[in-house]
Amino acid sequence: MNISILLPYKENYSPSYPGAVSLFVDATSKISTYKNSITIFGNTNFKNRLYGNYNNIKLPKNNFLRSQSSSYVNKFIELQKDLNSDVIEIHNRPNYISKISTLKKKIVLYFHNDPTSMLGSKKISERIALLNCCEKIIFNSQWSKNRFLKSLKNFYHKSDKLQVIHQSINQTTTDIKKKQKLITFVGKLNLAKGYDLFGAAIIKILNKHKDWKAIVIGDEPREKLYFEHNNLKVLGFLEHTKVLNIFKKTSIAVACSRWDEPFGRTSLEASSRGCAVVISNRGGLPETITNGVIVRNLNIQNIYSAIDILIENKKKRITLQKLSLNNFYLTDHYAVKKIDLYRFKLFNKNNFKINLKKFSNDKLKILHVTNFNERHNGRLFYNTGKRINNGFVRLGHSVLEFSDRDIVSYYRSINDLNGSKALNRKLLEVISNYVPDIIVIGHADLIKIDTLKYIKKNYPDIKFAQWFLDRMDTQWSFNKKRFLDKIDVMDASFCTTDPLSLNFDNNKQIHFMPNPVDKSFEKLKNFQKTYFNNDVFFAMSHGVHRGVLKKGKFDDRENFINKILLKSQSVRFDLYGMNNRQPIWADDFINAVSQSKIGLNLSQGKTAKYYSSDRFAQLIGNGLLVMIDEKTKFNDFFDKDEIILYKNLTDLTEQILKYTNDDKLRKNIAKKGYDKYFKYFNSSIISDFIIKKTLNIKHNKFYWE
Repeated sequence: MNISILLPYKENYSPSYPGAVSLFVDATSKISTYKNSITIFGNTNFKNRLYGNYNNIKLPKNNFLRSQSSSYVNKFIELQKDLNSDVIEIHNRPNYISKISTLKKKIVLYFHNDPTSMLGSKKISERIALLNCCEKIIFNSQWSKNRFLKSLKNFYHKSDKLQVIHQSINQTTTDIKKKQKLITFVGKLNLAKGYDLFGAAIIKILNKHKDWKAIVIGDEPREKLYFEHNNLKVLGFLEHTKVLNIFKKTSIAVACSRWDEPFGRTSLEASSRGCAVVISNRGGLPETITNGVIVRNLNIQNIYSAIDILIENKKKRITLQKLSLNNFYLTDHYAVKKIDLYRFKLFNKNNFKINLKKFSNDKLKILHVTNFNERHNGRLFYNTGKRINNGFVRLGHSVLEFSDRDIVSYYRSINDLNGSKALNRKLLEVISNYVPDIIVIGHADLIKIDTLKYIKKNYPDIKFAQWFLDRMDTQWSFNKKRFLDKIDVMDASFCTTDPLSLNFDNNKQIHFMPNPVDKSFEKLKNFQKTYFNNDVFFAMSHGVHRGVLKKGKFDDRENFINKILLKSQSVRFDLYGMNNRQPIWADDFINAVSQSKIGLNLSQGKTAKYYSSDRFAQLIGNGLLVMIDEKTKFNDFFDKDEIILYKNLTDLTEQILKYTNDDKLRKNIAKKGYDKYFKYFNSSIISDFIIKKTLNIKHNKFYWE
C-alpha cells in the first residue's frame, strides 16, 4: 500500500522550528508498519528534515498573481499521478479536499485545529461534503470532533468515519527524585496562551518561594509581553529535544491558555516527563493529561494559587508527578496502532476478516429491519422474521427490531402517501441513536437503496445483510427484482431457493438459507401421538397480509389437492385456503396442526430447487410426517427415513394411504425428520449463518453448504 501524507503549506518538517503537525507525522511515521510505503509531502525552506521519505514541493518564484496554497495542491496532484498512492492523508487543510478528491483515491483528513474556524469546514454544508469525500476524518481531541459536529444532525455524530486519535509523544525514563525546583512555561508568549497571566503569577511565586526558579520557552514577535526576575529565564525558541530534557527536570509545568486549544502539545509532553501539570479548562487541554490541576476560572490569582499549593504541599506535588508518569498512555505506539488499523482496513476493505473478539464477549449490535406485524394483533406472530430475531437473541446479541410495515402504516400522510419518506427518515434517526454492527433486512421494500448507501457512506463499518423468503422464478420474476434492488449495498444476501438455479451473479455473495425452526414456536411433537382427528393437513393463502381468500382468485394447487381427494376418500383431510374455507393463522394454525399426522408441503407453481415456504419448517418442527416433491432436491439434506419425497400425484396418493395406516413407521420417520431439523436448521444456527457470512468470518461448513 502506498500512502501519501500532505502537510499544510509552509509546515516546517524540520528539527528547526517544527510545528505540532510535523512532530506528530514524524513520530508516527517512523514506527508505522507502513513506514516504507509512506511519502511525506510538504513545503519548507529549512534544509534539515525530520524522519521519512520527504518530498519538498518547490513552487515557482515570483508567483504573486496566483495563490501559493493552490499552486502547492496542484503540484501535489501532479506528483500523485506518477506515485499512484492508495491512500492520501491530508493534515489540517480541509480546503485542499475538493481538488484532491478528483484523484479518486481514499482520502483521510486530519484536524489539528477547530474545524469551524478553518477554510473548507466552517459551514455545515462543507462538513457534510467532507464526510462524503473522505474515508476517515481524524481529530486530535474529542473537543475538536465535537466542534466538527456542531449543528450537524445526530445521524452524523456516531459515524465510523469520525475518529479521535490524540497527538502523542514517546515516553522516556524520568526519575522523579531528580526533579528540580523548577516551573516551566512553553508556548507562544501571547495573550491567547495566557502568558500575561502566567507572567504576573510567576513573579509573585518567585518572590515568595526564593529557592524556586522558572523557565519560559517560546517567542512571539507580534506581542511584547516582558516579565523580569532574577530566578526567571526566558530562553526563546528551543529545539524540541531540548524542551523535552527541560521537562524531565521540571517539577511544575503550566499551560494556561485563554483560547480553546484543540489539543495542547505542551501539557502532553510535560505529563509524559512526570511534571505536575497545571492547565486551564479550555478546548482539548483536559484530554492531554490523566492527572493534574485544572484551573477552571482563569485569572492571575487562581494560577498563582494552583502553583503555590503544589510548592507548599510536596506530597501532593510528587503524587501528581508519579501519577502523570504511571498513567500516561498517549504514546506514539498507542497512536500508531490506531492509525495503522484504519490504514489496514481501508486497504483490505473487501477482504477484511472481522474478529469477533473486538466485541464484548463476541456480542454484536444488530438492527433487524422487517415486518414484525404489530398491526395484525398477533395473527402473524409465528413468522420467519421472528424466528431469525429469536436466533440473534439466543446467540446473546443485542437486537433492535425495526418493523417497517408497521411504521409506514402509522406515518402515512397527504405528503407521504405510502409512508416511505417517514420510514427512511426514522431509520436514519434510529442509526444515530443505536449504531449497529449489522443491519439485517427482510422484505423491507420501502427502505430505499439511497438511504442504505447514505448510511454506508457515513458508517462504513456497518455491515448489511438481507434475507428473502418468496419465490423468484418464472411468474415471480418481480420478486427477483425486489431482491436485487439492494444487492449492491449488501455484504451478504440470503434466499430460500438455491441461488445457482436462479442464475445470480456469483460475485454478489448470495447464499441459500433454509427456513428455520424455533423451539419457542414449534412446540408440538406429533410423532409421539397415535390418535388424531385428521390424517393430512394442508394450508395455503392468497397472501399473508391479506389474511383471507381473495374473491375470483384461483390457485393451481386446488386442482392438485382435489385430485388427491378423489383418489383417497378414506383419508381425513384438514384443508385451509381453498374450497371457500378461509386460511388460518397463529394459534388457530397450531391447534389445527396438532390434530394431523401428516403435513403436505405443496408450493405454488413449478417446483424450484430447495424452495419451500416456511410451512415446511412449521410442519416438520411440530413433529408431523412431511411430504414434499422430490424435484425440490430436499434429498440433498434428508434421507428417505426422515421425510417423504414423492414423484407425482399418484405416488403422493399412495404414500398418504400408506402412512395414514402405519402409525409406527410414520412416527419413526417424523421423529427423525424433527430431530434433524432442530439439530441443523434451528433459528440460532440460521442466525449464526447470517452473521458469519455477513461479517466474512471463517467457520466450519454449515450442514447445507
